[in-house]
Amino acid sequence: MTSPPVSGLDLKTLFPFELDDFQLQAIAALEAGRSVVVCAPTGSGKTLIGEYAIHRALARGRRVFYTTPLKALSNQKLRDFREQFGAEIVGLLTGDVSINRDAPILVMTTEIFRNMLYGTPIGEVGTSLIGVETVVLDECHYMNDRQRGTVWEESIIYCPPEIQLVALSATVANSDQLTDWIQQVHGPTELIYSDYRPVPLRFYFCNPKGLFPLLDDSQQRMNPRLKPKGGRGSVRGGNRRGPKQESPNLAYVLTQLQQRDMLPAIYFIFSRKGCDQAVAEVSKLPLSLVSEDEAARLRTQVDEFLARNPEVGRVDQIEPLYQGIAAHHAGILPAWKALIEELFQQGLIKVVFATETLAAGINMPARTTVISSLSKRTDLGHRLLNASEFLQMAGRAGRRGMDSLGHVVTVQTPFEGAREAAYLATVGADPLVSQFTPSYGMVLNLLQTHTLEEARELIERSFGQYLSTLYLRPQQEAIANLKTELAQIESQLEAVDWDLLNQYEKLQERLKEEKRLLKYLQDQAEEVRASDMPIALSFAVAGTTLSLKGKHIPVAHPLPAVLVAKVPGSGQFPYLICLGQDNRWYVASVSDVVSLRGEIPRLAEVDHLTPPAEMPHKPGQSRNGDEETRAIARRIPVIPSPLEEASEVVDQLQRLSVVQAQIEMHPVHQWGNRTTILKRQKRAAAIQEEIRDREEKLDRQSQRHWEEFLSLIDILQNFGCLDGLTPTITGQATAAIRGDNELWLGLSLMSGELDDLEPHHLAAACAALVTEVSRPDSWTRYDLSAEVEEALAGLRGIRRRLFQLQRKHQVVLPVWLEYELVGLVEQWAMGIDWLELCANTSLDEGDVVRILRRTLDFLSQIPHVPHVSSQLKIQAREAIALLDRFPVNEGVE
Repeated sequence: MTSPPVSGLDLKTLFPFELDDFQLQAIAALEAGRSVVVCAPTGSGKTLIGEYAIHRALARGRRVFYTTPLKALSNQKLRDFREQFGAEIVGLLTGDVSINRDAPILVMTTEIFRNMLYGTPIGEVGTSLIGVETVVLDECHYMNDRQRGTVWEESIIYCPPEIQLVALSATVANSDQLTDWIQQVHGPTELIYSDYRPVPLRFYFCNPKGLFPLLDDSQQRMNPRLKPKGGRGSVRGGNRRGPKQESPNLAYVLTQLQQRDMLPAIYFIFSRKGCDQAVAEVSKLPLSLVSEDEAARLRTQVDEFLARNPEVGRVDQIEPLYQGIAAHHAGILPAWKALIEELFQQGLIKVVFATETLAAGINMPARTTVISSLSKRTDLGHRLLNASEFLQMAGRAGRRGMDSLGHVVTVQTPFEGAREAAYLATVGADPLVSQFTPSYGMVLNLLQTHTLEEARELIERSFGQYLSTLYLRPQQEAIANLKTELAQIESQLEAVDWDLLNQYEKLQERLKEEKRLLKYLQDQAEEVRASDMPIALSFAVAGTTLSLKGKHIPVAHPLPAVLVAKVPGSGQFPYLICLGQDNRWYVASVSDVVSLRGEIPRLAEVDHLTPPAEMPHKPGQSRNGDEETRAIARRIPVIPSPLEEASEVVDQLQRLSVVQAQIEMHPVHQWGNRTTILKRQKRAAAIQEEIRDREEKLDRQSQRHWEEFLSLIDILQNFGCLDGLTPTITGQATAAIRGDNELWLGLSLMSGELDDLEPHHLAAACAALVTEVSRPDSWTRYDLSAEVEEALAGLRGIRRRLFQLQRKHQVVLPVWLEYELVGLVEQWAMGIDWLELCANTSLDEGDVVRILRRTLDFLSQIPHVPHVSSQLKIQAREAIALLDRFPVNEGVE
């Protein structure tokens, strides 16, 4: 299917078995000169591609760096490669351990590789990239790790483009994005994706009634037999009603596995205490998990180990181990864990109760994995496992070449059932997210060799920036669309003279005001007229001209009329009998008279008129006139409205007409519909505001890493680590350190406070600077000596100031200063026995080793930090010699 390698290597000789398609595709891509991202399930054979890169480099006289996220994994790879390629050509670098560092195959932690790319000294001799053909980034999905993820991104960004990268990752949802990003920042890269598992997985669900297939025949949905009655259960958790479900006990689950020949198993429990309790419980059961032969082999190997290392075996762990039962978690001594891993790989241990840390790449495949709970407690509370966590644990099931199927057993708990289990088994992997965060070390290392603009370019090449660009693309598109719309509106408004339009708007406002004033003056005039009318009418005589409009005379416009007679009314005022200009008779009340014109000569002809006899003398009554009245009606003059005759109203009407004329003659009418123009203007203003808002948010998001970088620069300048943008002596020292907060460590070393300490005191002081504050209930019976207390007290002012500046800049980096537990380190440096040391603390052995190893790691850096006092370097080397003894040392040779 795939053409043979151009390197001239015979694949059948290298790998005397049938290679999978994805392995052949990856080899072909490497031969074509491309880097590869190999994304495939756990246990599918990804490592073979890294091994091919090693064979090829050896054949060409070149080198390969093989990086892993954990020291334990690096140690395991060292053992594997020594066995496979020969001990003399394999080396190891893990910070505090350096073996055969110039070997053609050099195994290292990814962090060490990143430091090499920065040019940070590693040990006595700098390790060169000369001759390196390929760098293998094993467990590349560790980019998701909150604490360590940045290291992978930096390694990929800074790796020279001529070096091929082989990124080996478990299945993730966005492997295409990872590949595209590596192609952008490093060079031609090909995605090799496979969902093929050489040993397929089968999922089961265990409840008190038995062990059942979790999924239906399609393997896509929950087994219908497991559906809870009454529709109980929810994928995402939440408030569930109904009685709690029972959990099957440990003995029942193991019996089910043993009866179905599903051992050996890794049984995941999310607490150390839970793992230890499970070991104690199972070891007391009348269950025989190992054969007589296996029991004998176990006893021999365990006894030999204890004879070599009498201090490390806890009684509560030894007896269960003879029965093929063990625990594996961070609290267990690393040397003891290594023994457990070795015995498990031999098939002698039948069940390991482990926390999920075992799933992180250690080569311990089992026939079955049991996941005891589908949720776990985290810093943010209790939550359902995410898909990647579930798949990482499930992926340990199925041993290639030994099992035809891998079994994954999920267990019913009071809180989770088959629905949650089926969801996690079918949902697919989570995407990789970026954990990229600038650090003090990153800032100083970049500024030692790059300009600020170059540093910015490198920061903006991060996977986090790449993902931001993808996720912000809809926002960018929205801004582009808004700008297009704005341009169209602005072209439509191009002919508009905005000064003239503003003038027009002001005229409109003035017109509105003039109309309001006219109405006010008319109302005022009407009020005056209404109050004067009854008096005027009392003097009016027949023949007087007036106009009518009101409640009893419902006409559209005031009707000119002549008063013919007055008749008694129902109140104090008489009713008026009038002849209208329309030749009709009307009976009106005083309130129906709009105006009365006494100055117009009276019509004497009305003296001879007689109103119609049949017309009642009641307001609102009206009758048609005759020929006689018609002649008189024609002589009634048109009477102007009294409101129009009021001088102030007349003046106001003139002002109003001037404004109306200005508006009618205004040039704005040449530009089209003014309402449309104003709507467009309003829309343009709204778009401009929205663009501003969106661009601000986009800028904040896209510049996040750079803003953090600038904040770190400001803090470094405050502490004299940077003179402008040039690292000072203190800055150069800090740049050579790696840790959770390089600035804190650098300032501590350069402060002089540690210079005069004896080696055992220096060990304790260094432990205080790198030890994370443990649980509040942790204790030790060992107090710190006065010399260490005094040295640490001298650092408190620096620490306080660093805290204040970090808070001001919203920088979240730890500034450890642990007093309570580091007395252990001082005692160990003074030669105390291991068992006595552990008897005087509440910490598990694994935790004590971790504190001592972190201290060793920091101490091992001090001799290579520039500008640190020579006295401090000498004392650091002596402190290392005091601490680095079994069972603290790595146990590799």
